[in-house]
Amino acid sequence: MIKTSLVLFFALLGLNLFAQERPTEDPAITYANTITVEDLTRHLTVLADDEMEGRETGQPGQYKAARYLEEIIKGYGLPGVGPEQTYSQPISFISERWQEIDFVINGSSKRHLWDYYAYPSKNADRAKVMTDEVVFLGYGIESEEYDDYGNQKLEGKTILIMDGEPKDRDGVSYVSGTEEASVWSEDISLKLKAARRHGVETVLILDPNFQRNLSSARKISLDSRMHMGFSEKPADNYSNSIYISSETAKTILGSSYGKVVKARKRIEKKGKPKSVSISVDLALTQQKKVKELLGENMLAYVEGSDPVLKDELLIVTAHYDHIGRRGNSIFNGADDNGSGTSTVLEIAQAFTLAKEAGVGPRRSVLFMLVSGEEKGLLGSEFYVNHPLFPLESTIANINVDMVGRVDEKHAADPNYIYVIGSDRLSTSLHEINEAANEKYTQLALDYTYNAEDDPNRYYYRSDHYNFAERGIPAVFYFNGTHADYHQDTDTVDKINFEKMARIGKLVFYTAWELANRDERIKVDVGVKP
Repeated sequence: MIKTSLVLFFALLGLNLFAQERPTEDPAITYANTITVEDLTRHLTVLADDEMEGRETGQPGQYKAARYLEEIIKGYGLPGVGPEQTYSQPISFISERWQEIDFVINGSSKRHLWDYYAYPSKNADRAKVMTDEVVFLGYGIESEEYDDYGNQKLEGKTILIMDGEPKDRDGVSYVSGTEEASVWSEDISLKLKAARRHGVETVLILDPNFQRNLSSARKISLDSRMHMGFSEKPADNYSNSIYISSETAKTILGSSYGKVVKARKRIEKKGKPKSVSISVDLALTQQKKVKELLGENMLAYVEGSDPVLKDELLIVTAHYDHIGRRGNSIFNGADDNGSGTSTVLEIAQAFTLAKEAGVGPRRSVLFMLVSGEEKGLLGSEFYVNHPLFPLESTIANINVDMVGRVDEKHAADPNYIYVIGSDRLSTSLHEINEAANEKYTQLALDYTYNAEDDPNRYYYRSDHYNFAERGIPAVFYFNGTHADYHQDTDTVDKINFEKMARIGKLVFYTAWELANRDERIKVDVGVKP
């Protein structure tokens, strides 16, 4: 009895070792099978926990979720991305406008966007500043070739400078030494930074094209929308500034007008700086209304193995943000989109394991978990405007957004997924997904929401659209909506993890084919409006 058992034990052990040494003939099946209910449950339970506070972009919960994702990605042993080799791409959208701005010359209040204008982004928020002196300081340039500052003491003072740079009668710049303008004419930030280094409180800039520039200044100053970009941190970098018209400048100069004209002519004739002190009472108030949204896209990068094809990139996305909390209610967003985030993490792990085993992928794959989706697809919009890899080398985007629930239409059979956008730009992408499903997963592929006349317009409402808009083929996997959509009842206990795993495998198989096929898929369908 003992002998028989030992023989059987070693026989089974031998079979097990043989199975490990010789994986399934199709490696896609081997690594798709690493996408498990257990792992999906583990990730989603963390992401949709109350501790994550609904993962609203720019709020503490989103940062907690980002750190969890970073920990998981690092645990896969993947390298960082970009020059700094990080696992995140910071994103920022900002709105800056004037809440109060007032400029008074000798007791007379001037009209903003009429007599003067100022850009909120270039100015720090501050209360009223008063002075009884303005120093005309030429062009406000500080360079080795030409220096308006010299040894002057300007701490806390207001200066008046001209736009551009000094040139002689032949049009040759005293700064560049040629007829070409130097950077001092092209970037006003240089002058504002020089002023701040010398402690200047305010810079008045005489704009020779005041009326022409006023329209643009008006649009920028009055625009309350959020725009892509980071704050210029004017309090740390610039002296405050306003642009003034020639009429406003004459009011400031008063009896000193002739002295300033002579100083300007001397600068132009000899290329030597000349300053003039002007007695005038000024008061300037600049208070801003700032709204800034900061988030981060999390990155898991698997480099391709093919020496040529690895320069091409497939991007797989899911947004990990949700809508946060409202009062005492936490909107956990288990389905939207903790489900997609957990699925993409599992697919990233599957590709990583394949790479470690030396069997793939040929092209590089970037798994990107984006924030800001609930604010208007902001994270993916930021990426396509600041890509970490060339967009022209990006072959396709696969987007996973809500794959953990069953909608009313499919209540009797959860073995389905809505597929959106697969045929909008590339027939090959559509065919690859169809073939992967037929061969491996046999889900019911529902194209209801892919119809161009779909009133829900889901094709335009998730992160894939920012890629499609750039001409990059994209496919979006979606389970449809339900009663808990964007409610505080979208919780983990209602997730169908078996369904999630099946969809995750379909996404994996489609990504696997895109990353490993010989030919890059082609854009062969016109870009749809």
